[in-house]
Amino acid sequence: MHPRRSAQEVLLCDLCETVPLQSRCELCNINLCKACVGEHLSDTSKDHKVVPFLRRKATPNYPKCPKHADKHCEIYCEKCDIPVCSTCVTSGKHKGHDMSDILEKLSAKTESLQKDLKELETRIYPRYEIMVSNVETEKAELERNYGKLTTDADEQGEVLHREITAIVNQRKSAITEMKTKHLDAIKKNTEEITQKMAELKQIISDLKSMLKSNDVSLTSTYKSRNSEFRTLPPKVRVTLPSFSAQKINKDQLNEMFSSLPPLSINTEHGDTMKSAEAVSSPPVKPLLDEPRVTATIDTGYRPLYSVSCLSEDQVWTRGDNETMKLLNLQSKLLTSIQTKSGGLPTDIAVTRDGDLVYTDSNTINLIKNKQIQTVITLQGWRPRSVCCTAANDLLVTMISDGFTQYKVVRYSGSTEKQSIQFDDQGRPLYSSVGYISENRNLDICVADYGASAVVVVNQSGKLRFRYTGHLSNTELSFYPYGITTDSQSHILTADHHNHRIHILDQDGQFLRYIHCDLEFPSGLCVDIRDNLFVAECVTAKVKKIQYL
Repeated sequence: MHPRRSAQEVLLCDLCETVPLQSRCELCNINLCKACVGEHLSDTSKDHKVVPFLRRKATPNYPKCPKHADKHCEIYCEKCDIPVCSTCVTSGKHKGHDMSDILEKLSAKTESLQKDLKELETRIYPRYEIMVSNVETEKAELERNYGKLTTDADEQGEVLHREITAIVNQRKSAITEMKTKHLDAIKKNTEEITQKMAELKQIISDLKSMLKSNDVSLTSTYKSRNSEFRTLPPKVRVTLPSFSAQKINKDQLNEMFSSLPPLSINTEHGDTMKSAEAVSSPPVKPLLDEPRVTATIDTGYRPLYSVSCLSEDQVWTRGDNETMKLLNLQSKLLTSIQTKSGGLPTDIAVTRDGDLVYTDSNTINLIKNKQIQTVITLQGWRPRSVCCTAANDLLVTMISDGFTQYKVVRYSGSTEKQSIQFDDQGRPLYSSVGYISENRNLDICVADYGASAVVVVNQSGKLRFRYTGHLSNTELSFYPYGITTDSQSHILTADHHNHRIHILDQDGQFLRYIHCDLEFPSGLCVDIRDNLFVAECVTAKVKKIQYL
């Protein structure tokens, strides 16, 4: 048993540990007997406060010292960040360490715990509950969305089935028509042979009758027709048509069926991380009320047709001869290159790598380090205008050798990826092809001057709209020729005969004109800062215009 304990649990003095306590020093937090009070007060270094034990203040619930079982930790070592007892302090292990009252430390810790508890209960845990609720909502929405995707796939499948059924019925109808014509030809041939056979039977019968009659007059007048019938009637030979089933291109069929992009799963950290696919929109640039010319370049051509930006102050130009010129804003010739064929280029464009592309009578060519490489040679078609896309593909307008058909073709390198020629009803999209440009939303914009329209299709080649000019009292009809787009998805087209530029939004709504004393504007391009370069056909000047 502990020497301070008895059967009756008598509390003893903390100093002598033999006599029952009578008093307590509230400063030193120790219990004292009557005899030890005097000894304790003899230490004048402290202002002791000894009171009868029964009148003592309530003793805090001090933690027990893990190293000294009979002691309570009444002090807190700031350096070691642990509670300690008086024995621990006097042992020398905490010499020089900052000490604080454990009750003050516990009070601060308690306050901190209360704050943590309050935040956990009122802010953090409820957010987790909301997240769980949101996940459950997302799961329900997921079921609906995936159900819709499945329905859309079924509907698309039904559309393709109907189209395939229609094609099969067309083929069967064509087969039936061929069969009828085949049978008619055989029937006609059979009738001709039967008619000849009837004549032969009649002749045979007549000859037998003549031989039996011994009639000299008949015999003397007889004329043989054997030579006539030795040449057999012509036999109709009809080549039976064969059904040449084409190998199914699964990749093309997949593309026709509609695309399903891969599942994208992003883990967001807190509320600050954005999705990796998030794309910032370009800063909004309002249109100027009064566009202004900031530079004029004299190209030396007569006439001038095309302009394509290499940078903010350098442009490639094409005109009335086989030479393509790179000029700066001061009209200084920096580089000139002649076409490989020696003929006139039909259009020029600058790739995203800064190389020049040009088209001529039947080829598409790339100029890299002043070396000309023929990328594509066409047969049956002639390339007209060209532009480079955001994906670094080439979009090329074309006209057939017979000048009766027009189309747009997309190339990746020398590989044809897409051909755009007809609308959903099988009608031609274009009646002529001027210049071409890809918009920021990947729409393909073509100036169809023959139809007095700007024809815009989406990335897959489906017609979006036709812009046929803005209602105004002009002397001449709308004649779009040059075309380009900017960072705001505006479509800008040169109204050649009316000496102005039309600015449209991406949905074909007219916004305003650019005049700037233009004369027969032809080719257009926009640099990275949305400055517009306009090639004037007759004056052979390029005007740089600020309009945003």
